[in-house]
Amino acid sequence: MSARAWVFGDDVDTDAIAPGAWMKFDIDRLSRHCLEALDPGFAGGVRPGDILVAGRNFGCGSSREQAAQALKRLGLAAVVARSFAGLFYRNAINLGLPALECAQAGRIPAGAEIEVDLEAAAVHIAGAESLRCAPIPPFLLELLRAGGLLNQLEQRLAAARERKPA
Repeated sequence: MSARAWVFGDDVDTDAIAPGAWMKFDIDRLSRHCLEALDPGFAGGVRPGDILVAGRNFGCGSSREQAAQALKRLGLAAVVARSFAGLFYRNAINLGLPALECAQAGRIPAGAEIEVDLEAAAVHIAGAESLRCAPIPPFLLELLRAGGLLNQLEQRLAAARERKPA
């Protein structure tokens, strides 16, 4: 299934993703202001399944988990960037938001129809080329398949309870 690419540049920080002025509100309200300083139409225009594409150091700045949470709440299927700030990357994966590092992310034009293949570590641009990305380690792919860290833990606990004799 292909999705529309929303393209941003380098050094997009967590304050742009989850503006500090909206941090005191719930995630639904906060997400309506996601990236508004860079693209006022983003939060209102993004559709479930769309993919955010960015340059280097995406998610730099503070460690606020709400940045990844706001992107997920908007329904993004994944974030593809040339590189990620470490804390953002881990927050995204923990929340079940795929984050794929792709050195050639700059080749993806805004509005392009793209498809992300996490297993193959590739981004396919409709009618154009496929870009190789850094593979996501198997244990993180497993975490993403589970829907994030909390879901994975709940699944493991449920499985352990089922194995336990009554």
